[in-house]
Amino acid sequence: MRQKENGMLLRVLLLLGLSTLAWIAPALAEWSVVGDGYLYYTDEVALFSAVRRSTMDGDPTQPVLDVSRTGVGSDMVFEPGALISNAITTGLGRTAFSIKPQGFIYAVNPAWNQASVAAEVLHSFTPNTALRLRYFTAPDQLLGTTEKHVEETESFVNERVTSHIGYIRFEQRLSDHWEFRLQGRIGKRLYNDPFAQRNTTFWTIGPHIFWRATDHLKLFVGYHYERGLAGGRKEFEAEEDFSYVNHFFAVGFDAELMPRLELEVDFHYERNNFTSGIPEDERNGGA
Repeated sequence: MRQKENGMLLRVLLLLGLSTLAWIAPALAEWSVVGDGYLYYTDEVALFSAVRRSTMDGDPTQPVLDVSRTGVGSDMVFEPGALISNAITTGLGRTAFSIKPQGFIYAVNPAWNQASVAAEVLHSFTPNTALRLRYFTAPDQLLGTTEKHVEETESFVNERVTSHIGYIRFEQRLSDHWEFRLQGRIGKRLYNDPFAQRNTTFWTIGPHIFWRATDHLKLFVGYHYERGLAGGRKEFEAEEDFSYVNHFFAVGFDAELMPRLELEVDFHYERNNFTSGIPEDERNGGA
């Protein structure tokens, strides 16, 4: 009798699963794809590569750029991108799915070419309350040539990093004019073999506040606190410790000048305090 009941239960669950898939499949089939492209000019390739995602909603605390890596020169940069998205509505609210591949193509310095992809789920419990989840990765990003000491010899080696970052953000509309967001991140930056001691695990938390002053003007302010711990900090023979505490502050406004023309102005301030305790480390006590 028990075996028969289990068989009936399995068939019921299977039918429920098939019914659910049949209900979701038509909605998931209606994906939309929007492409875009931007053209930039920069007089410093290395600096542009390091700060291109330095926005409150991006990756503002990217790997530290040593001054010695600059001096690459000027370039034209093309940024192609696409947004692949869909949404479904259930009794629990509306859920939007999106995938955003992005690239940066350098005309004169192709070694700095970079690609990334972000996958996101935004679930709106109500029109005023939402939860956003995102995974972002940027593989094999060139940071430039860095001095490397090996057995009392010095050489310059290309330094590269792969970033894996998970986001979670709670979004709450308080009124017609005010919105509050609380964002957290956790991630890893994995460096190529010559710099493996710099592999870093980090976490971030910070609030964002938006004020819609008028129908055509929105002001915002945000702050992030981030703690990064380098893998080499516990190595007995380590000569450097990339661990840090980072403070990021952003303020700005978004103005709609006309129906198809907007102006956004941001001011960012970032301070990176290294926490190395290695006496010989040049970052000991540095910022």
